[in-house]
Amino acid sequence: MVVFQLTRNVILNPEVRVNKEHRKTAVLENHEEGEKYKEHSLRKFLRTRPPEVMPAVNRFFSDNNS
Repeated sequence: MVVFQLTRNVILNPEVRVNKEHRKTAVLENHEEGEKYKEHSLRKFLRTRPPEVMPAVNRFFSDNNS
C-alpha cells in the first residue's frame, strides 16, 4: 500500500512538478486533474466493499453459535 501511494504521488499528483516548464507556473488551474487524482480506481473499488480489515476473523468472533 505504501509503494502504491508513493508511486501515485510522484507520477500522478497534480501538485508535483518535475520539469521546469510546469514549475514556472505559479498557480495551477487543473481542477479536473485534481478530481481525477482524488477519485482513483482503488478508492472507487473500496467504496463497494464492506469496511472490514479481516472479515474471517470478524465472523469468527461475532458468531453467536459457539
